[in-house]
Amino acid sequence: MASTADPERKEEEEAAAGDEEDTGAQVAPIVRLEEVAISTGEEDEDVILDLKAKLYRFDKDGNQWKERGAGTVKLLKHKETTKVRLVMRQSKTLKICANHLVIPTMSVQEHAGNDKSCVWHAADFADGELKDELFCIRFQSVENCKNFMETMQEVAESQQKKEESKDASDAAGLIEKLSVEDKKSEEKTKEEDTVADKEEKVAESEKKVEEPASST
Repeated sequence: MASTADPERKEEEEAAAGDEEDTGAQVAPIVRLEEVAISTGEEDEDVILDLKAKLYRFDKDGNQWKERGAGTVKLLKHKETTKVRLVMRQSKTLKICANHLVIPTMSVQEHAGNDKSCVWHAADFADGELKDELFCIRFQSVENCKNFMETMQEVAESQQKKEESKDASDAAGLIEKLSVEDKKSEEKTKEEDTVADKEEKVAESEKKVEEPASST
């Protein structure tokens, strides 16, 4: 009889223990993680190009190519300044492999040994400081490589036209400023001449008034 009662008593004790443990109180977590807003700088930019690729950097000291990472290369155009930069991040870690502006003097050339690859020079800021780098990028297809090269060339040409337009605008503004200054200088000279003429006439009239008085 005792053996059959033991399991029931055990279940009752476990149920009672469970009731004691479940107080219904809400326990706050020991560590509370606050949500942090992260800005990548890409919020103010439009994506011109987005392709998967593998990037290499030429190591001058070792005189060899070194892999920077495989991931996504993007061309981003700023909504306000319209400047375009190239950014590439590794696929898993999102670490920046390349980050530089596409400038008018930049030239992308085909890689001699691989038609899926191309090379170019750039002043890059991926490591936190501006460095002159020689990059090589390899795509999954020849079409992607050609698309990248053509887009880079179009961007460089558009930036060249933008600079020429800015230079022309600056020159026009300078000429206009000089013209305004010349006009102001001319008006000031005329005004000074007019004042001098008035003073001279006043002096002559005063002299004429004094002459009869002195004769008597």
